[in-house]
Amino acid sequence: MSSTTSKLLTLIISAFTIMQITSAGDPDILTDFIAPIGTKVDATFFTFTGFRALLPPNPPPSAFKVLKASKAEFPALDGQSVSYAALVFPAGKINPPHTHPRSAELLFLAAGSLQVGFVDTTNKLFTQTLQTGDMFVFPKGLVHFQFNSDTQKPALAFSAFGSANAGTVSIPNTLFNTTIDDNVLALAFKTNVATIQSLKKGLAS
Repeated sequence: MSSTTSKLLTLIISAFTIMQITSAGDPDILTDFIAPIGTKVDATFFTFTGFRALLPPNPPPSAFKVLKASKAEFPALDGQSVSYAALVFPAGKINPPHTHPRSAELLFLAAGSLQVGFVDTTNKLFTQTLQTGDMFVFPKGLVHFQFNSDTQKPALAFSAFGSANAGTVSIPNTLFNTTIDDNVLALAFKTNVATIQSLKKGLAS
């Protein structure tokens, strides 16, 4: 095989690999819907009532809270490549940096204001201040955050995902609330073990 042919094959293989990565997502199903074995399938199966917790007389939360309507909470979503979340931000609260490995996130701000942003793979930060009625998209798999900088008013947002199970990887918890060795983290962040242990203690409290 000539070197030119070899290079061409390498490029083709690389192109197919990229296509497979970029098209990764929920698998297509061969039925109208999927229901767990033994489940009674009627209109109730396709109805989710979990967001009623957002309405009076339920008291507003004192800390940031996420109400999810994903496959785990709403089994009718299995195979439908869609899910939803309500994000409740008391005044001054944050949704810490995190990623969704299986979906982009389309956020709609229903009340209040939010500072939002994400970092792309070149480490470029994109930030925006959203007002009520605005939408913002967080590309699939990229680290992003939302912050209610208003110290007086709460904020409420709804996020749609192109997966029934988008997944959430919290950056602070993944790094400092798991069993990654303190020495590894100290070297990675160019600090000392005592600082790492202090960060871990703060997350545990």
